[in-house]
Amino acid sequence: MSSTELTSERTTQTTTAAPTDLKLEVVVIPVSDVDRAKRFYETLGWQLDADFAAGENFRVVQMTPPGSACSIHFGRGLTKAAPGCAENLYLVVSDIEAARKDLVARGADVSEPFHVAGPGKPPVPGLDPSARSYSTYATFSDPDGNRWLLQQVTTRLPGRGFGSLDTATLTQLLREAEEGHTEFGGTAPKHHWSEWYAAFIVSRTRGKNPNDAAAAATALVSAAHHSTPA
Repeated sequence: MSSTELTSERTTQTTTAAPTDLKLEVVVIPVSDVDRAKRFYETLGWQLDADFAAGENFRVVQMTPPGSACSIHFGRGLTKAAPGCAENLYLVVSDIEAARKDLVARGADVSEPFHVAGPGKPPVPGLDPSARSYSTYATFSDPDGNRWLLQQVTTRLPGRGFGSLDTATLTQLLREAEEGHTEFGGTAPKHHWSEWYAAFIVSRTRGKNPNDAAAAATALVSAAHHSTPA
């Protein structure tokens, strides 16, 4: 077998095998004032995961949007990109009007919602009239001008959704649901445990803490069965 044929065979074997997980977990955004950026994102309710420095020329701050599996890094010595040059960083929301209201209340200057009628078409003011997923947007920027894009998604494309969950994470969520259901599930009307667990896990993946997720699950099950919790 020639070297060309051997290379071709190896390439074929590589491309037909199941790909290795490659989880996008951090995006670096360029800022000019680290503390100002940190205050801005904290005001939005983003979680501060880390803030550490090594000398005067290196500092990294990690923050995570509520319910997100991906975080952001900013600081000193992380990137040569000009501050404010990041554009269209997508933040997916299930209710863009509620998300916009929350962000505005926290001090962000969020645009009015707009939609697009189709690929390549210009934006049109207002919500998508057909309430299609992936079609309604709003924008805001951080103090440096890095531009975030809210996108409303209510029904995901095939293969999307819980892709960010791994076995360990799902196991932990199920354990939390088990504990929460033991404590809170009895206050809901008669229901299948799967209903309550599902509502709990969805709430947790959207950023609620375990107690709030338990309360949300109980409320959802109660509403679904048209009964008031005892």
